[in-house]
Amino acid sequence: MTTTAEHPILLVADDDADDRYLLKSAFDESGIRGSILFVEDGLDLLDFLNQTGRHIDQLKMPGLILLDLNMPKKDGRTVLKELKGRPEYQHIPVVVFSTSKSPDEIRHLYRLGANSFIVKPSSFELLLQVMQNLGRYWLDTVVLP
Repeated sequence: MTTTAEHPILLVADDDADDRYLLKSAFDESGIRGSILFVEDGLDLLDFLNQTGRHIDQLKMPGLILLDLNMPKKDGRTVLKELKGRPEYQHIPVVVFSTSKSPDEIRHLYRLGANSFIVKPSSFELLLQVMQNLGRYWLDTVVLP
């Protein structure tokens, strides 16, 4: 493994319980080294990173964030802009994971600092492939800070 953390954390921000369940299942089946944790909205994601709220005892930072766009309280666009605007979080790669396919939206998200953009797949088999590729690249190949 080529990361400074022995077992990197994939932090997923997604408000849909079914999507979280499917992502957890695909992550477990994919054999990705590391762990997966979930937050349900943008505010919860920021609490996790800031070690506040229900995450006050969280001691580890994620190696990668998988970010849904349309969430309550604080949406993914706003969170991405905040993360990439704060020096203490700029180093954490953010992969946007959304049903959106709008080229204008995708360009906008890259301008905000997204490291990758993945369209949510339409089947579990495709989701499993996406998770395997995501894990292979972001958690097994690249060097994470």
